[in-house]
Amino acid sequence: MSKRVIKVNDRMQKKYRYKLTEPVGKNFHPDFKPEFTPKQMLALGVFGGVYMRDCMKEFPKDWFAKAKFQKKGIYAHDPGINFFKVNASQPLSVWRKKGWIYRDDPRGWFQWYCRYYMGRRLPGEDERQIKRWKAIRRHISQIKKNCQPRNLTCRPTQRQAVLHWAYDSRKM
Repeated sequence: MSKRVIKVNDRMQKKYRYKLTEPVGKNFHPDFKPEFTPKQMLALGVFGGVYMRDCMKEFPKDWFAKAKFQKKGIYAHDPGINFFKVNASQPLSVWRKKGWIYRDDPRGWFQWYCRYYMGRRLPGEDERQIKRWKAIRRHISQIKKNCQPRNLTCRPTQRQAVLHWAYDSRKM
């Protein structure tokens, strides 16, 4: 595979470049098995509909064909756009304070996942983000422990949170 260079100029990154070294959606770390693609997540409704709207040139157009977004020009998070109709997000300021943001992905985990899915690999950072992804399983355990199977009204905030991490709680 030839290494394609992606150039990024959006609201949060200027003159950022990265290389795609793997085929789209392939050759993931063996411990990383997301249940949704970024395209599927955007279509279901994640992050209150305000995430990634200024990054659309960076990713395939078809990712955004059915994406649920807040109206253009509105930057307020709308929980009603989320699949479970609840807010399951913390502000970016909290993510920064907790050290969850890496300089190459100033929007956080989902931005990392979108770029990883496209074929970017960042040794060290990939392992850190996969470790964070695996840690979300504690919420899955709580859903399974406290909810009847497939009762989507039980623990909607935790269900939305695991959706933000590419897990499908609709099957639990």
